[in-house]
Amino acid sequence: MNHLHTDVAVMGAGTAGLAAYRAAIAAGKRALLIESGPYGTTCARVGCMPSKLLIAAAEAAHAPARWNEFGLRLEGSVRVDGEAVMARVRRERDRFVGFVVEGVDRIPESDRIRGYARFVDDHTLQVGESVRIGFRSAVIATGSSPAIPPFLRAAEDRLVVNDDIFDWHDLPRSVAVFGPGVIGLELGQALHRLGVRVHMFGKGGLVGPFADPAIRRYALDTFNAEFPLDPDADVRSIRRTEDGVRVEYVSPSGELATLDVDYVVAATGRTPNVSSLSLELTSLRLDARGVPLFDRHTLRCGTSHVFIAGDANNDAPLLHEAADEGRIAGENAASLPAVTPGLRRAPIGIVFSDPQLATVGARFDTLRPDTFVTGEVSFEDQGRSRVMLRNKGLLHVYADIETGAFLGAEMIGPDAEHIAHLLAWALQCRLTVDQMLDLPFYHPVVEEGLRTALRDARARRIVALERRHARAA
Repeated sequence: MNHLHTDVAVMGAGTAGLAAYRAAIAAGKRALLIESGPYGTTCARVGCMPSKLLIAAAEAAHAPARWNEFGLRLEGSVRVDGEAVMARVRRERDRFVGFVVEGVDRIPESDRIRGYARFVDDHTLQVGESVRIGFRSAVIATGSSPAIPPFLRAAEDRLVVNDDIFDWHDLPRSVAVFGPGVIGLELGQALHRLGVRVHMFGKGGLVGPFADPAIRRYALDTFNAEFPLDPDADVRSIRRTEDGVRVEYVSPSGELATLDVDYVVAATGRTPNVSSLSLELTSLRLDARGVPLFDRHTLRCGTSHVFIAGDANNDAPLLHEAADEGRIAGENAASLPAVTPGLRRAPIGIVFSDPQLATVGARFDTLRPDTFVTGEVSFEDQGRSRVMLRNKGLLHVYADIETGAFLGAEMIGPDAEHIAHLLAWALQCRLTVDQMLDLPFYHPVVEEGLRTALRDARARRIVALERRHARAA
């Protein structure tokens, strides 16, 4: 048995783990980086970057659909070469992964430990069969894996997750996508626009990241105009057939229907990789999922010397959040017993569909109905959006009735990725709606739609205050 000792043991070499390791080293501590799988982050291998490569191809293929309205004529038709599309996705994906691996290779080899790590006790890790590591503090940054409902496994070898799609060498003829969340909507729409027949099934009525019922309905109608999407499907059976998979379900009209597809795609969320860490051998308190209870501002698990960051804690499974969490966890692991809350940025989420989806700040369902007003704008008649023939969308902004503070927003529409950033900055700067309206809006730009929504929120707030004062009188 090879016995090692370190100040900080970092479990996982993804975005959060790398940030934690570098923060600990920068603080002057000895740190070890432990990884069991291939180097390269979730974002680079199976997440942000390969999905955007597929979406970019889909957007290019779909562009001619608008040409006729512009007065442009296409002679012949656009043909999607599935093999070429997927070759570029894999090639560019590998290039992004290569950049990450190059960064890992610059870490001293003596600091990199290969193998599965598990706790032996509160201050000891076992890695594989031959390495035991004693540590002063540890960071759990083991990432996440696709969560697959048991009933989907009846598709057998024709069941795939988003991780698998990016290794395809050609596009299939048809897929059934389960899960109209962020991953399902992005990949499902991209496959549809690349010529794959797509049918999407959901559960509980959820569409994308939305809690606002009006925004959710608008999104459902928008995607349903492209491909079938049942957000609360009654699926009766799934079985492997000779040529693919047969899905038996109740159609929206109430009739029993069957769907034959080449593959079933599970886009049903992800689960933290903590089950194999032997956390039961530690004194850490765990939640119902087996994830250690932690403070999201310090990333510390209770009052222990263990920290948890990135997708492993499932708090905000996004790359920029993982990088922030890794840095905070690494700095605090290095500075124990002193622990300092780190900067947690304004919540922001973006779905790179068309139209794009975005959420910022407080969710609609977390706000008390008598404390806020909603400002609204439709992009269907918004000037710049109509000019570009991208005039499909709805934006809701939420403002506190008493203070006028901007609280959050939900949006489907053009350039949502950019508008979401403006709103996240305003939220983090704690601006009121009036202060936001004092800022410049150029003409003609899509952001003028945001100004309309803010003006609507201001007007509704004035009415709400007048009613409140009238009742008080």
